[in-house]
Amino acid sequence: MMRTLLSRRLALGMAAVVALGQFGNAVAADAFPSKPLKILVGYSAGGAVDAIARSVGLRMSAILGQPVVVENKPGAGTNIAIKSVVTSPPDGYTLLLAANALAVNPSLFQPAPYDLERELTPIASVGRVPVVFTVREESPIKTLPELVAAAKSKPGGLTVATPGNGSTPHLAMELFQHTAGLQLRHVPYKGGAQALTDVLGGHVDVVAVNALEALPLAKSGKLRVLAVMSADRSAVLPGVPTVAESGYPGFEASVWYGFVGPAGLPRPVVEKLHDAVQKAIDSPEVRNQLAAAGGVPLPGPTAQFDKLLKADVARYGKLIREAGIKPD
Repeated sequence: MMRTLLSRRLALGMAAVVALGQFGNAVAADAFPSKPLKILVGYSAGGAVDAIARSVGLRMSAILGQPVVVENKPGAGTNIAIKSVVTSPPDGYTLLLAANALAVNPSLFQPAPYDLERELTPIASVGRVPVVFTVREESPIKTLPELVAAAKSKPGGLTVATPGNGSTPHLAMELFQHTAGLQLRHVPYKGGAQALTDVLGGHVDVVAVNALEALPLAKSGKLRVLAVMSADRSAVLPGVPTVAESGYPGFEASVWYGFVGPAGLPRPVVEKLHDAVQKAIDSPEVRNQLAAAGGVPLPGPTAQFDKLLKADVARYGKLIREAGIKPD
């Protein structure tokens, strides 16, 4: 009888603790945000991720009623910025606008610099920008099938430049080689600008970069874009076929952007942040910013972004192991 009474009291006490915790989370979410928010970016100011962070942050500030400050923390393949978020208080005031490197780095760097599932909280996807294959306008290669034919005629004879080992364009290029059964000689650079300069100068045959970097040169007639690696054609390159349309159904490789925070973020805070991001990316300002980068908004629930992250961790991890890719 005494044991039964004690068990009931214990159960009631635990229920009260849980209820109190839930009440505390609800109160915290109602008060959130009560001070400025910070968006960390693992890239230098002026780049694609930085521009999108500032555009989205400006709209989020208006929606949430608090200033949103963008802070650039480049270096170590974005690991510096990621670790800063991992070690931040789980209160929703420090966020990271991440790209594919977030899912790549746990396999690319050893030992793994962080555990994505245990140390970070997915919040919301923002947008997607395609990776493109380009050649200089004077190149005899006019289409992606012609590139494949030329590469297969002399395995390893054609060079392909990327912004660096482990970059999204590099991994996209490796995925395409595996899909098409060809071999290109990879030439990694420290960023897309120098890679594009060298393809224009004829020092490399092909370059794989995100559409944002290739667009100005393509529009000026200096580059020919052979294919976009997104699932659909790009609105800013409507005449350029996708890789899937060029003979490889189902192929897709894009640069995505999305918000994450530290582990342990209260669910009501995640929901409030997610709602603010969704409203921001639905605004004309952010849509225009993404369109200028050749991309599209990527709305959807937090669970959808979480699924994307987990799928890319598995996909890129397998590719990195099989191709023996190492960081620069």
